[in-house]
Amino acid sequence: MNLFERPEKLGLEAKIDFLDGDYRIMRQGSFVRCAVTSQPIPLDDLRYWSVKRQEAYATPEASLAAERGKR
Repeated sequence: MNLFERPEKLGLEAKIDFLDGDYRIMRQGSFVRCAVTSQPIPLDDLRYWSVKRQEAYATPEASLAAERGKR
């Protein structure tokens, strides 16, 4: 899967509890949305998130933008 696939082709959006170095799936799904870009992120590709803000990010740049408060 790639980040630009349409969400309806990815399936249901998952609900995730982000932990330090790991995450717990609270509601089954195949993707989450980037908090900055709104891009769908397949769970297999999820690498960046904030435990404090409980948000997922598609790229390191999106994570940095969220940290700096730019949305």
